[in-house]
Amino acid sequence: MPTWKNWAGNQIAHPLSIEKPRSDEELLATVVSARERGETVKVVGSGHSFTSIALTQGRLVSLENMSGIVGVDTDAQRVTVKAGTTLADLNVLLDQHGLALANLGDITYQTVAGAVSTGTHGTGRHLTGLAGQITGMRIINGLGQITDTDETQNTEILRLGRVGLGALGAITQVTLQAVPAFRLRAVETPMRVDQLLEEIDTHVDTNDHFEFFWVPHTGWALTKRNNRTEDDVSPQPVVRHWIDKVLIENYGFGAVCAVGRLRPKWIPRLAKALPSSGGREYVDTSYKVFASTRLVKFYEMEYSIPRSHVVDALNEVRSMVDSNGHLLNFPVEVRFTKADDMALSTSYGRDSAYIAVHIYKGMDYQPYFRDVEAIMRTHEGRPHWGKLHFRTAPDLAPAYPLFDEFLQLRKRLDPNRVFANEYTDRVLGPE
Repeated sequence: MPTWKNWAGNQIAHPLSIEKPRSDEELLATVVSARERGETVKVVGSGHSFTSIALTQGRLVSLENMSGIVGVDTDAQRVTVKAGTTLADLNVLLDQHGLALANLGDITYQTVAGAVSTGTHGTGRHLTGLAGQITGMRIINGLGQITDTDETQNTEILRLGRVGLGALGAITQVTLQAVPAFRLRAVETPMRVDQLLEEIDTHVDTNDHFEFFWVPHTGWALTKRNNRTEDDVSPQPVVRHWIDKVLIENYGFGAVCAVGRLRPKWIPRLAKALPSSGGREYVDTSYKVFASTRLVKFYEMEYSIPRSHVVDALNEVRSMVDSNGHLLNFPVEVRFTKADDMALSTSYGRDSAYIAVHIYKGMDYQPYFRDVEAIMRTHEGRPHWGKLHFRTAPDLAPAYPLFDEFLQLRKRLDPNRVFANEYTDRVLGPE
């Protein structure tokens, strides 16, 4: 029996088969065959979700052979890509056409379909997540039908299904609204976290893309400001970039985490190894600034809350870490997006702040994550669909005004639950 694991190694599947179709027709044949046999199908991208969203005992479908650009409309600045295209490859292909995505997360290993289906978002006060840039999709539903959706046809699928958790069917291609290629000036500096929180609205509102990382067991936050610029590209020197981004942020940080796993009591002292002075500034093509190298493996939980709650929520997390004695070797990441209209988007109907917490691979994440989740629930929290959480359909439904409409669409597109698994049963309900 074949075996599949996600990137972090915390989710393992033993499906009936692992299939790698090269076309819509091949994928359609798999879905039709599974439906006739009473089997299930789950489509996986690069496996960068931390939840069991991709697990199945049925047929596992990898889209690695369905990648690349289908077409580019340079006048409308729209690009149609196959669903298995990684964001890293898409960025390069767009740049060759003088285009870019307006906003990205800092991980580009994901496939386009995986990223949009789980609500990958990035940061930017006037910007939505990746799914908010979708203008059209092609999906193979549980009835064995290939359906196109855009602003003129099957609009309900576009309205409700851009963040679909893979529960409506298999996305085979996506059309995205791009923008002209642009450059970003990146300024990365440490700040005292108390001062930062006192001035948080100013930092968010005066930068195109702002985020910060609070370093537990210290009073420091590491800030990142990325702003559009017409200045010429002036990236970090190659050696300096390798030292900062690879040697220190990955190999050095990984070594600190490994020592902390062996000697947890040392973690508060090890935390001070993260920089608390100095900074860096450079200008580069947008996607090169957005993306970060991630070699250290971890487990992650992330919650969206109303932006207006972020200071109180983070301060409660800081107090909880001290009072409950959690020993943490990963920073707490905080980002921001504007409200959107996607049914299962974590930013539906509200400007949002995102608080993400991490635990080094091999360490017990549950106590810390459960304590953080308890705080986020008091702040109208919505968990990231691709990151660890403990929520279930009955308590998630009230957080999403269009939850029932999404379920009705699911019932119509996949009445036999060909695309269901234990995760979708938990967060959407089995019926």
